[in-house]
Amino acid sequence: MPDLKLLTAEPSDAERTAIDAVLGAPPELDGHRIARADRESRHLLLPALRAAQGRVGWVSEGALGYASRRLSVPPAEAYGVATFYALLSLEERPADVTHVCTDLACALRGATVGPGEHASPCLGLCERAPARYRTVAGLEPLEEQLPAESPPLPQRDGLRLLRRIADGVDPTSLAAYVAAGGFAALARARELGPDAVIAEVSESKLLGRGGAAFPTGVKWRAVRDQAETTRYVVCNADESEPGTFKDRVLMESDPFALVESLAIAGYATGAQKGFVYIRAEYPLAHVRVQNAIDASTEYLDGFEIELRIGAGAYVCGEETALFQSIEGKRGEPRNKPPFPVEVGLFGKPTAVNNVVTLFNVLEVLRMGGAEYAATGTEGSAGTRLFCVSGCVERPGLYELPFGATLRELLELAGTGSVKAVLLGGAAGAFVGPGQLDLRLTHEDTRAAGATLGSGVVIVYDEEADLVGALLRIAEFFRDESCGQCVPCRVGTVRQEEALKRLAAGQPHPDELQTLAELAQVMRDASICGLGQTAANAVASAIVNLGVFAA
Repeated sequence: MPDLKLLTAEPSDAERTAIDAVLGAPPELDGHRIARADRESRHLLLPALRAAQGRVGWVSEGALGYASRRLSVPPAEAYGVATFYALLSLEERPADVTHVCTDLACALRGATVGPGEHASPCLGLCERAPARYRTVAGLEPLEEQLPAESPPLPQRDGLRLLRRIADGVDPTSLAAYVAAGGFAALARARELGPDAVIAEVSESKLLGRGGAAFPTGVKWRAVRDQAETTRYVVCNADESEPGTFKDRVLMESDPFALVESLAIAGYATGAQKGFVYIRAEYPLAHVRVQNAIDASTEYLDGFEIELRIGAGAYVCGEETALFQSIEGKRGEPRNKPPFPVEVGLFGKPTAVNNVVTLFNVLEVLRMGGAEYAATGTEGSAGTRLFCVSGCVERPGLYELPFGATLRELLELAGTGSVKAVLLGGAAGAFVGPGQLDLRLTHEDTRAAGATLGSGVVIVYDEEADLVGALLRIAEFFRDESCGQCVPCRVGTVRQEEALKRLAAGQPHPDELQTLAELAQVMRDASICGLGQTAANAVASAIVNLGVFAA
């Protein structure tokens, strides 16, 4: 760790300018004392480091040292933050860098890493597979997704959350959004009042769409009822689950709806400010959401929304790790309790919802809670977005009422022979061809030992390599573990080692039993959902599909 150098290293003029653009003009210094205003800006550490790298292509010792001095962050802590994120480089590299997705959906589409390119986990471009993400450092940094264009929505009928996208409403135009009914839900919320809004959301039986399926109304009420009056709402748009791209499509193609729904969340919970935290690999979403925030000021009635961008860390999709990241720290999950509704972002009560959950709030207020709850099933109300990719003719984002079957979804997407389907992503579970009539609800998938998770549906045909997919999943969790707790840090490594032995035909005695016991330890003892779900897909493939059976 180059601490001594960080204390004295100076940035280049370009790096200094980039960091100052984030932090503001340097304060007057008295010796080595830093102004209090800068000390309280610790939360800007990650944006400052991203800016430095965007200017010169990497984070030099001079840039890291300058940022740490400006923010009064100990050099060791600043170094720890910089090394936590996969997309920040502390080693000099070319200004032009291409990351090639080698994860599940892209692997099925023949992704290959060329000379000078970097292998990457899922880029959230699964319906465009194989995909790449390119960054070019400079005075005007460039970030782009490759392929650059999304295919049109593969579905036209029965759309609610996707209807503005299907109708071609211009995602860059406030006027177009308002003409399509935009901000009517926010106006309705203000007519009802905060308590009545929460009552409608509760009556709708809306469950979170990020994977945990927690009742949204319960969460909002818990924040609203806190004695502490400084509160926050946070949109978790760090969707890094392999196979997931629903949030990206919504933010790129209907960003004003995100702004409106987050404003409703803020109004209902009594929050003064909202944050949207988007993964780094979604550059078009960054531009579209920021434009929507800037253009919507007249409708927000003083409610402030700030965009934050990640830097490559799957674990930051966990809500408390996301708080840590926004606060300028390593994105390591916190112990619970206390829960975010009591002690969340900056230690204040916080409601965290993902993009799709917030979009559903607009539908609740448009239809009314009771009518919304009438769609779907008793335990799973409303519609659900499914990210379909892999061995299908029409990959893309689909919207179906809860209760539709997996077979019905796959018929829409166009499939031939099916060897297996991965539901819920790398943290989900495999189901076999005999389970295609499974109803896509929380209660039915739970009873089948599967999960809807974040809405991932990756299809594997008879020619697909399931063993290779399991090895990739194990590698993914090994790489993405933050290393904070032993069960996950060690367990993910041991899981990968065991799978490699099985794949090579050289297993240890009772290898499958050992894997099962290891999975149980990770579920029971890991701090956060990453470790708790890291063995789910592997275990399901062994049990449901007979992978590695003698």
